[in-house]
Amino acid sequence: MTRTVRRAAVLAACAALFTGASVTASASTAPARAGLQAALDAAVVAGSPGAYAGVVDERGSWYGRSGVGDLGDGRAPRPRGQIRVGSITKTVVAAAVLQLVGEGAVGLEDHVQDRLPGLLPYTEPITVRQLLRHTSGIPSTERWGTPAEIDTSRWQHQTPDETIRRGTAGKPLSFPPGLGVEYSNTNYAVLGKLVERLTGRPLHSELRRRVLDRAGMHDSHLPYRYPYVDRPAARGYERLHGSDAAPTDVTDYEMSRFWGSGNLVSTADDLNRFFRALLVGDLVPVSQRTEMRETVPSGIAGLEFGLGLMRIPLPAGCAAPEIWGFNGSVPGYHTWTMHSPDARRQITVGVNTNLTSPAAQDAALLVVFAEFCGTAAARPAGAGATTGADLDPRPVGRRSEVVPVSRTP
Repeated sequence: MTRTVRRAAVLAACAALFTGASVTASASTAPARAGLQAALDAAVVAGSPGAYAGVVDERGSWYGRSGVGDLGDGRAPRPRGQIRVGSITKTVVAAAVLQLVGEGAVGLEDHVQDRLPGLLPYTEPITVRQLLRHTSGIPSTERWGTPAEIDTSRWQHQTPDETIRRGTAGKPLSFPPGLGVEYSNTNYAVLGKLVERLTGRPLHSELRRRVLDRAGMHDSHLPYRYPYVDRPAARGYERLHGSDAAPTDVTDYEMSRFWGSGNLVSTADDLNRFFRALLVGDLVPVSQRTEMRETVPSGIAGLEFGLGLMRIPLPAGCAAPEIWGFNGSVPGYHTWTMHSPDARRQITVGVNTNLTSPAAQDAALLVVFAEFCGTAAARPAGAGATTGADLDPRPVGRRSEVVPVSRTP
């Protein structure tokens, strides 16, 4: 789940495509939530086998689906089923870290080298805050050399220590800690090790105890080595062997390499519960929740990074001035979960293809904007090239962009 500026990413411009009232009219005038359904249908037209969403607002819950969830039997997606949520794992890990900060077990300005001596090869002091916000300078790493490698390497196990070693050995920092932004999965592998060191328990059990159970996420887990999605909302597909070859089913995948950064299996309902508990509940102490929302520019126009959070400002006329959440990508699954600041309006949306379909990624993000800002009558030419929805998966063989910042606490 490392990320690049794949194209000229302008999220704010994408949001501006949608003006006027929100799509969520009263239940009596829009019982089928037609605008949001149309956006899901458009994701299928864009190239995903299927699309699915779970929405919560003041009227209750709404679920939408389009296309095919299983190419083997032709069944439709099940919006309440399980999905691999990729880097949304980072927000769950961040919640656990911030709980430990609130308990006084660690400080945001503590140096990681003092807490985990010998884990990193760098002498420059890196703080917990910098890991959480991707301002540590630890470089992003390549995940696969070719699309076919996504298929051939998916049963290979990788320990957290090996993940960190591969991400840092022989690789200098991209910038002095605190003086830039570069999205790196290694940051959250280190944070996972920190949680284990501070609690004396495995990360998966500590996330269950501290976050998943407290937030009511009973259909979610961090599997580490378990390769299956037991009740999939949809099976995940990628075109790994050329455009003329049949899509490869990549639902079954040993995701240990993304242990602390992208290994969570969850559901739309659970993610909406989690972000409600995080943004307005007592999952994280108020002081740490405030720290979590302090953002820096990400290098993608219209997107900012907080501590395990993403913020997207919205234009006038939308249902909220801004939305908070995260984006997740692993083979076969591209997910957005975004929420108003008061969590009164929430959406989790996914498509069941990802790395080999940038157009489907863009379309998934457009579903989010359709929910908060209404639907456009037509999509302007080139809009797909400026949405920047490829926030999580870096294209094969590409380096990510380092974004300088004047000052990062």
